[in-house]
Amino acid sequence: MAASPGAAATDGVPPPDKIVIDVVSVNGSGCPTGTAHVAVSPDNTAFTVSYSNYIAQVGIGSKPTDARKNCQLSLNVHVPQGFTYAIAKADYRGFAHLEKGATALQRATYYFQGMSQTAYMNHPFTGPLNDGWQTSDSTEIDALIYAPCGAARYFNINTELRVDAGTSDPARTNSFMAMDSTDGSINTLYHFAWKPCPAT
Repeated sequence: MAASPGAAATDGVPPPDKIVIDVVSVNGSGCPTGTAHVAVSPDNTAFTVSYSNYIAQVGIGSKPTDARKNCQLSLNVHVPQGFTYAIAKADYRGFAHLEKGATALQRATYYFQGMSQTAYMNHPFTGPLNDGWQTSDSTEIDALIYAPCGAARYFNINTELRVDAGTSDPARTNSFMAMDSTDGSINTLYHFAWKPCPAT
C-alpha cells in the first residue's frame, strides 16, 4: 500500500441504492460493548466508525494492560447487485498527550473474510506532544483489493493504539493516545472505491 491521497476520488461511481452496513462483531480492549458505532455517508462514498472509550496510556493511574488497546470490527456491507467495493483510504483522528521521551503508535490492517490479511500500516508518534492527531492509510488504484463479486464476505478492520513511557518517568507522569469521540466530532472515516461486477 502506497500513499495516494487522490485514490478514493478517482475510482468508480457509487451505486445509487443506499448502502447498509451491519456490525457483525466488535472485539477488543479498545472497543468494549456499546462503544463503537458505524454510519454510512448519504452519498455512499464512505462510512465512519466512532469510538467512545478507545484510549491507550501509561503512567499515573494506569495498569500495565492499558499500554496497548486494540479493536477488531467485522462488518457486513450489503452491496447492491452488480457492484463490488474496496476501501481506498482510511482517515484516523484522535488526541494524544505524550511526555518528553514517550512514544506512541497507531496501526491498522484490513481484510475480507477468507482472504489474506494486509500488512499493518504503522504511524509512530514521539513526545512531547499535546494535541490532536490525524493519520491516513491510502491504496493505489491498481493495488486495491475488492470484495469478491457475488460472494458474501465480511470486511474486517483491525486497529491498535500503543503507548510506551520510553525515557519519561511513568511514576510521575501520564502519557496517553486516544481514538475517542466523546464530543461527537472525532471518528474514523473509511472511503469506498466502487466498480461494477462483470456480467454473468
